[in-house]
Amino acid sequence: MPRFRLLVPIALLLISGNLSVVAAQATAIPELVVESPHDFPAHEARIRDLDPRRLEQAMHVLGLRRPGPPIRLTLAGEDSAVAQNTPGWIAGFAYPGLGVAVLFPERSPSYPDSNFEDLVLHEVSHILTARAAGGGKVPRWLDEGLALFIGRPWKLEDRSRLTWAMLREKEMPLAELEDRFSSDRASAIRAYAISGAFVHDLMRKRGVDSAAAILSGIALGIPFPEAFHRAIGVSLEQAESYFWEYHSIWYRWVPILSSSMVLWVAISLLAVVAFKRRRALDAARVQQWEEQDRRLEEEAGLPTPGELPPGPIN
Repeated sequence: MPRFRLLVPIALLLISGNLSVVAAQATAIPELVVESPHDFPAHEARIRDLDPRRLEQAMHVLGLRRPGPPIRLTLAGEDSAVAQNTPGWIAGFAYPGLGVAVLFPERSPSYPDSNFEDLVLHEVSHILTARAAGGGKVPRWLDEGLALFIGRPWKLEDRSRLTWAMLREKEMPLAELEDRFSSDRASAIRAYAISGAFVHDLMRKRGVDSAAAILSGIALGIPFPEAFHRAIGVSLEQAESYFWEYHSIWYRWVPILSSSMVLWVAISLLAVVAFKRRRALDAARVQQWEEQDRRLEEEAGLPTPGELPPGPIN
């Protein structure tokens, strides 16, 4: 979608409507200026009530000490020009250089966001990432991966989507994800899943400060590949190779585990285990009955079978 088609509608939204400000706390967190020309009081309240600790965490992950100018969050209705020029599956987008994000409250957030608060953090993180990089070029996959990391925890849904994406795409270089984010919905979802998984793995293995180190290098004017190498200790190509090697187990085994042969073998094994368990339970129950009969006979004073006199011979 050409960005120039959105600049005029955004400008019109920014100079109209009522403004409300999410005041910054004692700690340095971004100041969110909410603009709602179409009157969305419930969503304005949800932004005002956003947990400041989540914004503090975003600042820490990105290595920002000062949040910079206020961030404008424009809540656009479906009858606005900007909504009509934006695909229906997109619930929000940001212009990091302008410090502006446009959100569509009437659209239910879809993957990778779970709810409206996640969507707000996702778009705010794009603006903060650009500021942490000093306006330098940040690869789209890293930008989106950081937005996922900041926006919400990694979930089972993410792992499922990653597995499906790897079954479809195999080992796709991260650089090739660039155009997928602006393509159709299915391609964008797979791109989000792969970039999110890569960044989460990076944070888990190299620590949450690793992204801040990369962005600070970009801010110093260091080319991204070199900034990545300095911060992580390996080249981007090596990191990608490790990532695909680790996660390839999923898409190598999923087709095998989901095959009909494996399914029938699993059912047969379960049947054998169930049969043996049933036999053991039956044997234990019979033994319990025999012991109960023996106790009853002893209590009644009846002779046991070994104590009975020989019977008559006919």
